[in-house]
Amino acid sequence: MIAGSKDESGRATRMDWPITGGELAVAAVAALGVTAVSIYSAHGLAGAMGAGLGLIMLAIAVIDARHFIIPDPLNAAAFALGLAQAMVLNGQERWMALIEAGLRAAILAALFLLLRAGYARLRGRDGIGLGDVKLAAVAGAWLDWLVMPLAIEIAAVSALAAYLFHHVLRKRAMRATARLPFGLFFAPAIWMGWLLQVTWFASW
Repeated sequence: MIAGSKDESGRATRMDWPITGGELAVAAVAALGVTAVSIYSAHGLAGAMGAGLGLIMLAIAVIDARHFIIPDPLNAAAFALGLAQAMVLNGQERWMALIEAGLRAAILAALFLLLRAGYARLRGRDGIGLGDVKLAAVAGAWLDWLVMPLAIEIAAVSALAAYLFHHVLRKRAMRATARLPFGLFFAPAIWMGWLLQVTWFASW
């Protein structure tokens, strides 16, 4: 199963399940919900920054679902916001927090890059887009060491469940070469990871 790519002509492909006319309305409701939950869960500046993360992740999910593309400006904005929150919210330890966030981002992006290279070597085609690698850096900037694998697991399980449901619903045969926009699942999982980080994990 390929986590999103482009066709032979270099044009972005799209998923073959239908996009309803109410997509924008659903996205607007989701944006309001993400904002409200973020601000409620982490008051003040932390909640506002979390809301910013959630909105960017929502935009990435929608765009990747439609076009199998994660725009670099959105990844860059989320990454910069992640580094900013590491500095702003950690008081006198801001520089250490910034260095640690950068280290997490570099390590997770490197792991995704290695996975991309390994898949390409074994299968002869790309299985993970560079946009997903950059999105992994965003996850590293925002999420602690214990939360990063949880976000990846949420994304992977959600992607697999959606793939299985889609094929069962349409009664189509499963194919190893099927394309799936991983950013559609990974981006929301990053925000969910942040949400768990400021609520459940904060009490540990």
